Amino acid sequence: MIEGQLALAMFVVVCGILLLGFPVALTLGGTALGFAALGVLLGHFDAAYLTALTGRIFGTMSNETLVAVPLFILMGVVLERAKIAEDLLANLAGMFGARPGGLGLAVILVGALLAASTGIVGATVVTMGVLALPTMLRAGYQPQLAAGTICATGTLGQIIPPSIALVLLGDTMSSAYQQAQLKMNIVNTQTVSVGDLFVGAIVPGIVLVFLYLAYVLIRATVQPSSAPPATVEETDMRSVVTAVIPPLGLIGLVLGSILVGAATPTEAAGVGAVGALLLALSRGALSLPVLQDISQSTLFTTSMVFLILIGAALFSLVFRGFGGDTMIESFFDALGGGPHTALLVVMLVMFLLGFILDFIEITFVVVPVVGPILLAMGFDPVWLGIMIAVNLQTSFLTPPFGFALFYLRGVAPDTVSTGAIYSGVLPFVLIQLLLLALMWWWPNLVLWLPGVMGR
Repeated sequence: MIEGQLALAMFVVVCGILLLGFPVALTLGGTALGFAALGVLLGHFDAAYLTALTGRIFGTMSNETLVAVPLFILMGVVLERAKIAEDLLANLAGMFGARPGGLGLAVILVGALLAASTGIVGATVVTMGVLALPTMLRAGYQPQLAAGTICATGTLGQIIPPSIALVLLGDTMSSAYQQAQLKMNIVNTQTVSVGDLFVGAIVPGIVLVFLYLAYVLIRATVQPSSAPPATVEETDMRSVVTAVIPPLGLIGLVLGSILVGAATPTEAAGVGAVGALLLALSRGALSLPVLQDISQSTLFTTSMVFLILIGAALFSLVFRGFGGDTMIESFFDALGGGPHTALLVVMLVMFLLGFILDFIEITFVVVPVVGPILLAMGFDPVWLGIMIAVNLQTSFLTPPFGFALFYLRGVAPDTVSTGAIYSGVLPFVLIQLLLLALMWWWPNLVLWLPGVMGR
């Protein structure tokens, strides 16, 4: 009983400390060690659990799948520095901008291409905020619609592969699936790969882009003053093709090699990183100072991710040492209503945690605990992984702590209030929840393409 209370208290304390602004990785690790020491003093925690920490850290650092993380980050940073977004936005704005809502459509399409090219939410939101937001405001777009469109489009990097979030989630789901199989006394050599999640995310990602496009078009039709035609220089089809082909070719190279089984996600990430460097070099955007800046940015982001991984591993270890996973399993059993009720509760909790936690913390703190329990109830691991991914995507948009909101606030002019940014993203949050409902009601939205490709 006391062990369960300590496990619950540990989780609450972590959320509270994070709200104070302390670093995530240090908060997770420090809180876990503090509660472990308290548990040992009270006689309710076996210190021998901590001996497994070195093995967990070594397993994390030697995990070949996670090598894709720094490579995809490098690919994204290089493409950002190569100013691919500027060319895309200028050309697509020239094609669509003169129509009602056209500038919003161009922003969404550019964001989708950037998401599939970089997979880095912060870079996409900041880039689009600097390039597109002033243009949309000058064209007379309602600040709420302009801000909401840019924030929501930036988060597409969470669900459209190749996505760093899917790489991290895929590794966690693979471990959870193996634990669930062992719990059910099933010996299964097949596992869930990052590539499986990439394939499963393609159709939902495309559907989400079309839902965004439909919302902007409907808004421009119903309320023309919110998205008027823009006065932009028209571009010819040749210029558009020239701007779109390089990032599309890189996307096709990375995703195509994974889909046809020619490369693992890690190998494809290496191909993507080299391709991005060659693309930047061909555009004359790869000087020595720029390359040094790219290396430092990649190193900083990668170090942050892996430090969070280590802190989360320690937190998960201590949480299990207090019997937290058993307590949660008992809670689900006592709920009644079957597996779907348990999944509904988990999805609701993750959605609410998204108000205060980043997707990385939820992926490495919550998913390892609830994942094996839900998979043991019979849910498909790929479907469950994509459901969680879309749910975590909303964590970037939900006020007051959505990271996409902070990124845009940092580059938005003073004429766009924080309240306008917050209210502008709410329709897009509802659209993401609609996608969740569609996937729940129709699982083949996720599972059809993996089935066709024999995954």
